[in-house]
Amino acid sequence: MGEDLLALIGRELKAAPQGQPLYKRLKTAIETVIRSNTVRAGAVLPGERTLADALSLSRVTVRKALALLEEERLLNRRHGFRTEIGSRVEKSLSTLTSFSEDIVARGLIPGCIWLSKEIGRPSPAEMMALGVAGNSQILRMKRIRTADDVAIAVETSTVPIRFIPSGDMVGASLYETLEARGFLPQRAVQRMRSRGASAQDAVHLHCEVGAPLLMTERRCFLTDGQIVEFCETRYKGEVYDFVFELQR
Repeated sequence: MGEDLLALIGRELKAAPQGQPLYKRLKTAIETVIRSNTVRAGAVLPGERTLADALSLSRVTVRKALALLEEERLLNRRHGFRTEIGSRVEKSLSTLTSFSEDIVARGLIPGCIWLSKEIGRPSPAEMMALGVAGNSQILRMKRIRTADDVAIAVETSTVPIRFIPSGDMVGASLYETLEARGFLPQRAVQRMRSRGASAQDAVHLHCEVGAPLLMTERRCFLTDGQIVEFCETRYKGEVYDFVFELQR
């Protein structure tokens, strides 16, 4: 992997604009390789000395390029001088898509680690979001969402049991289960806000306590207006980009 990655970076470096400072050309070359999804998220980038020797650059040039990439969260420093390639996922807010659809669209493999599936009574927040009574029954599902086996979000989905009566019916994709039962959401209302990672979030997402997360709350509706799902998702800020299209 190291040799292949060095060859890719070297090829892009030769193609980078010649009018830029050398460290910016290197930054552009590495960024192009990362955004091409040619190498998977979490792959280890060769060290400063290896990059400098292989590309005939000074270590100062390499260090400045890596610092810029780290500022943009395209690289993550781990365990001292170990540097890993990050992965940013773009999520359009103009269309209603599932997590799995977003990840596949980026050329990555979606996955999940189930934390819990339980049937019980709704919390006050879930009652308001779903429009259900306090004595009703809901299915609450919590899982870690992954892209190419890298944890990027923690998701809690709540569905009234009239739509899905058992957690055993849900596999890797909740939306596939809802579609098979004739309850695929057709529109949604979503809110976003930032928050720091809790101790539990830090364990699930392999980040520091207090690290920036982007939290969304989404209510999903059927064509007839019934609320089929309430979903809270906590995304790692370093890997997820939300994209808006604005028109006058």
